[in-house]
Amino acid sequence: MAALQTTAPESSFAADRQFNLVANSLAKLLETARRELERDREVARASLVTASHILQAEIERCSGASVCTRGGLAAWQILRVRAYIDGNLHRTIHIRDLSVVARRSPAHFSRKFKLAVGESPHAYVVRRRLERSCHLMMTSAASLSEIALSVGFSDQAHLCRLFRQAFGQSPANWRRERGIPGELTSRTDMDENIP
Repeated sequence: MAALQTTAPESSFAADRQFNLVANSLAKLLETARRELERDREVARASLVTASHILQAEIERCSGASVCTRGGLAAWQILRVRAYIDGNLHRTIHIRDLSVVARRSPAHFSRKFKLAVGESPHAYVVRRRLERSCHLMMTSAASLSEIALSVGFSDQAHLCRLFRQAFGQSPANWRRERGIPGELTSRTDMDENIP
């Protein structure tokens, strides 16, 4: 019983911290949208879309968190690993690095991470890279090749291949459908020709 009492405040603190991070991000995006509404509707629109995506991801995360994951990682381990991944998307992330963050052996960590999160560490990292690339496509006019490198993909073709698998269309089409200003070079046209 004492063990339960000592872990509850820690997980409550972690949940409060996660909530505060999400709430602050949403507040900043909504404030940007409000401020830019009269001046630059595209920036306002991009901020609102990003806020909507963050809110949806948080709702999904919370609904998934209520499912009991017996035998998975502890809440502090998941939070630390997620923070490490989000802070290091721009570079190569190895299982051994994640296992050190979670203080587990690589094999044990991989099994427990999949049990706790519902996908392998690699699939989670790829998904976070794709989510970050969507955010960057909505909030910046950076080229797809710049975005690909900034989120840890080896090149634009790597981003395009995984993006097409996940979303069923190229990043350039996805960006264009949302009316988000993208790169102005012919690189966008080249993206559509990638199989």
